Amino acid sequence: MSYISELGKKAKIASRELIKIGTKTKNDVLFAIADELIAKKGEIKVANKIDLENGEKNGISFALLDRMTLTDGRIEGMAQSLREMAMFPDPIGEVVIGWNHKNGMSIAKKRVPLGVIGMIYESRPNVTVDAAGLAIKSSNAIILRGSEDALNSNIYLSKLLSRVANTYGLPENAVQLVEKPERELVKDLIRADKFIDVIIPRGGKGLKRFIIENATIPMIETGAGICHIFVDETADVKQALPIIENAKVQRPSVCNAIETALIHENIAKAILPELTEMLLKDGVELRYSKEALEIVGNRTDVKLATEEDFGTEYLDLIMSLKLVKNVDEAIEYINSHGTHHSDSILTRSIENAEKFLNEVDSANVYLNASTRFSDGGEFGFGGEIGISTQKLHARGPMGIRELTTTKYVIRGEGQIRE
Repeated sequence: MSYISELGKKAKIASRELIKIGTKTKNDVLFAIADELIAKKGEIKVANKIDLENGEKNGISFALLDRMTLTDGRIEGMAQSLREMAMFPDPIGEVVIGWNHKNGMSIAKKRVPLGVIGMIYESRPNVTVDAAGLAIKSSNAIILRGSEDALNSNIYLSKLLSRVANTYGLPENAVQLVEKPERELVKDLIRADKFIDVIIPRGGKGLKRFIIENATIPMIETGAGICHIFVDETADVKQALPIIENAKVQRPSVCNAIETALIHENIAKAILPELTEMLLKDGVELRYSKEALEIVGNRTDVKLATEEDFGTEYLDLIMSLKLVKNVDEAIEYINSHGTHHSDSILTRSIENAEKFLNEVDSANVYLNASTRFSDGGEFGFGGEIGISTQKLHARGPMGIRELTTTKYVIRGEGQIRE
C-alpha cells in the first residue's frame, strides 16, 4: 500500500471513531493544545527558524517569508483561535429542521462531519494548527500537506497536536501530516477518493489548477484573492485613505489584502496626490493606468501599469490603480478581473452602495471598510480552514459549521410505503 493510502486508511478509521467523541472531549483537547503551544513557543520558533533560514538561502520572497514566520504573537494567536473554537457551539448532531410525515414517521435533518479532509496549503505553518483545530471541533479526520518550505515547522506542530490529542482521548491518526516533501505525493493525495471525502487547497493559481485538472475528489477552492477597493465620487477622502492603506499595507502577503484600487474619475484629482504619497512612504510599488499617472504628473516613482497587472495577485507591497467612469464600470471590472473573494466600495451614496453590494459577485462585499476583515476569526467563527471563493459547498470564511454536511434521520413504527 502506498504512503498516501496508508495515511488515508488510518484517517478513515479515525473518522469513524470521531463520531463517537463527545463535545467535552473535543473542547478539552483544543484547550490543552492551546496551552501546549504557549508552553512550547521557544521550540516552535527553533523549528521555524530552520525553515526561514532555508527559505532565505533558496531565495524565497519577502512576502512568503512573512507568511512562514511564527512570532510569539502569531503563536499566541493560534492558541487563542483554538480556545475560541472550543467555546463555539458544537454543530455535530444539531437538528437543522424536523417534521412529521403524514403516516406518523418523524423526519429530522441533522449535521454530521464531512468525514476525512485533505488539506493542501503553502507557506503558512499556522494553517496546520487552525485546520487541525477546526477539524477536531467538527469531528473530521484531517490529512495535512503543507509546503516543503515550512516542513520543519509543520512536523513539529503536527507532532505536538497528535501527542496532546491522543493524551486527551482523541482517536489516533485523527490529525496526520504528509511528512515526505515529494511533490508527486500531492497527486496521490488528490486521487485517494477511497479514503478522502473532500480536498481543500490554500495556495496559488498553479496549485489550484493542478488539483482541478487531476483530482478525483471534490474540491472546495479557497484563498485566491485579487481583491479591490472602489472609491466612488461621493467617498469621504479622509476616511478612504486609511482604509486603502490598511487593506494594502497592514499585511500584504495575505489573500484579503487588496491588489487593485479603482478610483472614480471625478474624485481622482482630489485623492490621488495624497494617496500616492502615502503609499510610497509605506514602501508600496505603485502601478497606475495612463490616465491616473497623468494626474500625479507622470512621476518616475510610479510605474505605468500593464494589462497583466490588473489580473495579478501580488501578495506583496505592490498595488495597481485604475480610473473608472462610474459604479457600473467598477462592478463590471471587479466581476471580470477579480477572484470573487473580497471587494469594497467607499461611498456616501446609498444608491451606489446597495448597487455594489448586490451586484458584485464575491464571497465578501464591503461598504466603507477594509477587506482585511475577511477572516473566520474576525467573523466570529473561531478561525477558518480557508475562504471559499466558489458557491458549492460553502462560500466565504469556512468555520466549524462549514465543515459539516447533513443527513436525514427517519424514525418509524412499522410504516411501509403503499
